[in-house]
Amino acid sequence: MDAQDKGSDAGHGPAEPGVPGPRAPLPGPASPADETDETDRTDGTDGTDGTDEPAVPAGAQDQPGGVEQPPGVQVPSDAPRTGIAALSPPYRIGAALALAAVAVAVCVHLGMAFLHVAPPNTVSRKHSETIADWIYPEFEQNWKLFAPNPLQQNVSVQVRAEIRWPDGSSRTTGWYDLSAQDGRDIDGNPAPSHTQQNELRRAWDFYVSTHDDGNRPVGLRGALSESYLRRIMALRLDRADAAGPHGEVARVQVRSRTTQVPPPEWSGEKASDEAEYRELPWWPLPKGETRGGVG
Repeated sequence: MDAQDKGSDAGHGPAEPGVPGPRAPLPGPASPADETDETDRTDGTDGTDGTDEPAVPAGAQDQPGGVEQPPGVQVPSDAPRTGIAALSPPYRIGAALALAAVAVAVCVHLGMAFLHVAPPNTVSRKHSETIADWIYPEFEQNWKLFAPNPLQQNVSVQVRAEIRWPDGSSRTTGWYDLSAQDGRDIDGNPAPSHTQQNELRRAWDFYVSTHDDGNRPVGLRGALSESYLRRIMALRLDRADAAGPHGEVARVQVRSRTTQVPPPEWSGEKASDEAEYRELPWWPLPKGETRGGVG
């Protein structure tokens, strides 16, 4: 009975020689939670990346030494400074003052050079001595900003003619202001022609540039400019019917009337209001030009 009562305990005792011991119990099925924990430890999804290194706080990777800095603290850069930033504060102030002085000097020089080469005006006349002291002799300029000089005069080209009649008599017409006629044709015209704007003006400029004050030709183009201006006069007189139905233009005379453009009131300048005239000699017209043709 004692052996039977203690059979359960006896079964767990040491096995006798030659007799096999009791079987070990089989492991039970693993729970899903245990499998998940085992998988996390294996593939490193528990935040350790499968290693034993400690986790680094977010934002500390970009800081020196991997230590996160408090907000508002500027971390000095390890890159070397260049230029003015590499100087000490006193030298930075000195460099800034030097650059400002150079900039002011450059602006003053450009302004003086501009007034020197620009056409005469109120500012350049008032400060002419200062401009000359600055420019001469080191910065003298041998060119002009505007070429030709902007017109400060009103120039009118006028013509008159000597009309010859079939009976041999003749008469002289009054002066025809051709520039004023072109001005009336241009005024209010949204698309004036090139001849209305430039033909007469350029013909007169051509003549003046190739003749001296005594109306003598200068160079080989003098005769050409005279012929060009004379033919324009003949065409304009024929257009105005200066000779009438029976007469013809025997000779023409051209003159210019020049007046100064009034200066603005604030400038304080004074200009003469008297007109200046330049009369050219009488030019006889060839036979083909007496009725407005081109000879």
